[in-house]
Amino acid sequence: MTAFAFTDDLHLLLNTLPPTLREVLRGMEEQDLLEIVLDLGRLPQARYPERCVHLAETAVTRADIEQVVSCVGEFGADNRAGIEGTLHRISALRNRKGHIIGLTLRVGRAVFGTIDQVRDLIESGKSVLLLGRPGVGKTTKLREVARVLADEFNKRVIVIDTSNEIAGDGDIPHPAIGSARRMQVPHPDRQHAVMIEAVENHMPEVIIVDEIGTEAEAIAARTIAERGVQLIGTAHGNTLQNLLLNPTLSDLVGGVQTVTLGDEEARLRGTQKTVSERKAPPTFASVVEIVDREDVIVHRDTASAVDALLRGANPGGVRRTPGGGVSEDEPARQIQTTPPKTVPLIPEQRNMKIYPYALSRDLLERAIRDLGLNARAVSRIEHAGLILALRSRTSDLRLQHVLEVTRLPMQAVRKNTTSQIRRVLKGLFNVVEGVDDAEVNDAVCEVEAAVHRVMEERVSVSLSPRSASIRKIQHRVVSRYHLVAESMGSEPQRHLVVYPAHSRRDVGTEADDLIIH
Repeated sequence: MTAFAFTDDLHLLLNTLPPTLREVLRGMEEQDLLEIVLDLGRLPQARYPERCVHLAETAVTRADIEQVVSCVGEFGADNRAGIEGTLHRISALRNRKGHIIGLTLRVGRAVFGTIDQVRDLIESGKSVLLLGRPGVGKTTKLREVARVLADEFNKRVIVIDTSNEIAGDGDIPHPAIGSARRMQVPHPDRQHAVMIEAVENHMPEVIIVDEIGTEAEAIAARTIAERGVQLIGTAHGNTLQNLLLNPTLSDLVGGVQTVTLGDEEARLRGTQKTVSERKAPPTFASVVEIVDREDVIVHRDTASAVDALLRGANPGGVRRTPGGGVSEDEPARQIQTTPPKTVPLIPEQRNMKIYPYALSRDLLERAIRDLGLNARAVSRIEHAGLILALRSRTSDLRLQHVLEVTRLPMQAVRKNTTSQIRRVLKGLFNVVEGVDDAEVNDAVCEVEAAVHRVMEERVSVSLSPRSASIRKIQHRVVSRYHLVAESMGSEPQRHLVVYPAHSRRDVGTEADDLIIH
């Protein structure tokens, strides 16, 4: 369905304008009009999807603004008002004294046929979340969902209408939502409470809510879904990836938690020990990314899509168009969200610059001095070649963003103490106290050569006998390549044997204890 039937009562919105602007607009194209902007001292504008048109050559005056304000309803705590019986929204800009100095008159339309691409999801009885940037048509789709479920499927539908934007201004809901019932919200901060009240008092089968934006609303949404009520909601965000990285709203799709794997599990997965995983079942079974008014990307199984994102894989998604076209989403939409990679061993690194994240810079500098490393701590992340982060903070959004942008290696430290920082630095720089540096470098080169031979020829390779401290470093190198090593023989002939991946499962405890955390 490429052409949608709609009704907008646009003449009622135009009647609030000063006569000169009203006449200009009536002579212009009205069907695609998005909003009218009146800012004090500036030229009035009419905004369309692809252009902006000045409506007069004289600036907006206070009298113009006051006339519009006098013709619309009362402004609420969210600085929004409406026109009774219509879906239009009037939003105010105020100065420091609270006086209105600007108005945005948003055209509200009841559009029929906008949910054809996602109708199967709506009819499934499962909860659906609509994502999209402002102005892309999320609220319009919610009205259609309310009408279809209430009138065509005879379900008990409650619309939570925080700003009277879904069902219009006034006490009587707009016909666009059909026979669905509407609960108004006295203050935006009370939206979550009204959501719970709707479930407890009115026995709905479906609850529809616009703009879930706070942690309290996210918790209320989960509570509703867990009570067996179908929830249809919207949230700002272009993609599922954006939502997952939003700490306030990520719970809507299951949330993210940092998990420390056991040594064997980390080897089997081929990952570092600290990984990000989904924390809980998603509140919304399906997620719809609204690309534009006629194009959406559907993630039918939110849990699978989120799990894929956290593994760094493509979350998939099916692109749907009004003409019935369906195509798999392009891999280009993928944004890598794999856990921060660990830094490899650095046997000959010169003047390494280290940025401490959530760690004491003084403690880091002290550890560097004590170990005599050719490295230094830096205060600006753009100057760093390595990030040393407190393990409990490795999932911070700021850190994840920095790692994604800079591609810097990162190493985690369990605690913000000198001993823990020293332990990690010793592993990174191959520091073995009491052992000559040349011997350490020789052992590292030997194990690196053995690893490459094992990976290429799929054979086991025995290394030269080494001391326990040197074998620890060799174990770390092997672990970095997700291979298996075992210490064999008796001192002083004890040495490592490196095996191809998954060829040995009876690895000794020495290997298990020696992976850098």
